[in-house]
Amino acid sequence: MNIKAVKTEKATVLIIDGRLDSNTSGILEKEIFAVTGTGEKNLVLDFTSMDYISSAGLRVLLLAAKNMKKAGGKVVLSALCANVKEVFDIAGFTSIFTICASQEEAIQAV
Repeated sequence: MNIKAVKTEKATVLIIDGRLDSNTSGILEKEIFAVTGTGEKNLVLDFTSMDYISSAGLRVLLLAAKNMKKAGGKVVLSALCANVKEVFDIAGFTSIFTICASQEEAIQAV
């Protein structure tokens, strides 16, 4: 998995490429906490190039959402592929997160 961070005026965008599973979830967790440690309150996770998420990945996202909410911020997800969206639907995460079709829509949604 590769993660690219892009700072915009409204949020920091993390572009995630690859699989988010038990082997890689720690990498994303560290990156999220590095971003939030700078005082960033809004985070967009762009899943355009992510093709798989496991329960370990879902745990990291839930933790990030809880921490951002405590800080008065928000986590918005963008560009979920069909199989990742299905995992979110089954896990009930579509009611927890704002999910947008594109990175641009997600930045506006924060």
